[in-house]
Amino acid sequence: MGHSLPVKKSILIAAMSTISALHSSAENELRHVVLFKFKDGVAQEEVTKIEKAFAELPKKIDTVQSFEWGTSISLENINDGFTHCFLVTFKDKAGLEVYIPHPEHSAFVALLKPVLDKALVFDYIATK
Repeated sequence: MGHSLPVKKSILIAAMSTISALHSSAENELRHVVLFKFKDGVAQEEVTKIEKAFAELPKKIDTVQSFEWGTSISLENINDGFTHCFLVTFKDKAGLEVYIPHPEHSAFVALLKPVLDKALVFDYIATK
């Protein structure tokens, strides 16, 4: 029992170091924000097909750390016709550099282009 305190202290220090490392790595992640405005008259089935295809990319491209998306529910109505927002997170810029030319991403873009009116893409390094 005499070693209990030093062992607990060592475990606490190790846990704090791990949390610190996780926090600092998350702080340097690259966020890839993509907004879509679909062409007028595009059927909901086509939009749903795009949503599903985009959501499949993280399973096909291993540099994607996380993925989420949603549609605009803005009360201000200043979204300039953009209806969809997708947030793709990468460990770093190198992850995005693998993602952009990846054949699965290229196939997705080819599927998207016929129904897309406008896109806005904004990449940034996360700061907390």
